[in-house]
Amino acid sequence: MSDFDVYLKKASDFHGHTCMGIVLGTRISLAAMKALKLKPGVRNKNLIVYAEIDRCMTDAVQVVTGCSLGHRSLKHMDYGRFAATFVNTDTGKAVRGTVKKHYGKEKPIEEQLKILAGISDSELVTLQEVTVNIPETDLPGMPTQKTVCATCGETVMDGREIVKAKKTLCRACANGSYYQAVK
Repeated sequence: MSDFDVYLKKASDFHGHTCMGIVLGTRISLAAMKALKLKPGVRNKNLIVYAEIDRCMTDAVQVVTGCSLGHRSLKHMDYGRFAATFVNTDTGKAVRGTVKKHYGKEKPIEEQLKILAGISDSELVTLQEVTVNIPETDLPGMPTQKTVCATCGETVMDGREIVKAKKTLCRACANGSYYQAVK
């Protein structure tokens, strides 16, 4: 059984089913881990991944890399693109992975899997070497900075506060929130 088969099964189980996002996310993640010389399937404390989409692919990325939002090693960049950037913080090397072409997307998933199983990483995945400047406040580990919002009194961590009119505010109080309180 290949690494792809093993991690496809794990990612499908985690996600709840097998779909193209899981298949391609697994392939991209395995190719990136190989390029960075990191072991898949374990939590690599020196790896940060920037996922550019909040869909199926990101579940595969999480399974293959061991990165997660809770460990601050998986970052969501809301670009809506089927891509992710993998950064080895020990070496500084980073690669951004995308899919060159969606093969057989009109066919049933079983046929798509057979097609994708026969395609090499170099034919399917584009890995572009990139640089990523990671602020200290975005690194995994304990918060390096904490402050209290002058309006709501909630704690704001990791440099996410905004100063307006000489007041330190959380982003919701400074710019409006995504939620509205029910009175």
